Amino acid sequence: MASTVSLKAKGKTTKGSKASEEQSATQLFKEWSTWAVKKAKVITHYGFIPLVIIIGMNSDPKPQLSQLLSPV
Repeated sequence: MASTVSLKAKGKTTKGSKASEEQSATQLFKEWSTWAVKKAKVITHYGFIPLVIIIGMNSDPKPQLSQLLSPV
């Protein structure tokens, strides 16, 4: 037996309603901002240390990589 999937929205909806468009725009903004913040957290998490190393390698005295990575 094959089941069918219905894509109907729940509740009452009116076509062209300004309130529903504003709600939809608000919902889209929330979803995109949440997505962007999650991606920014991942980029910051994995990119901070390499960024510090790159900035350190481009500094004026030109340290070697072992000098940058050593705690002393």
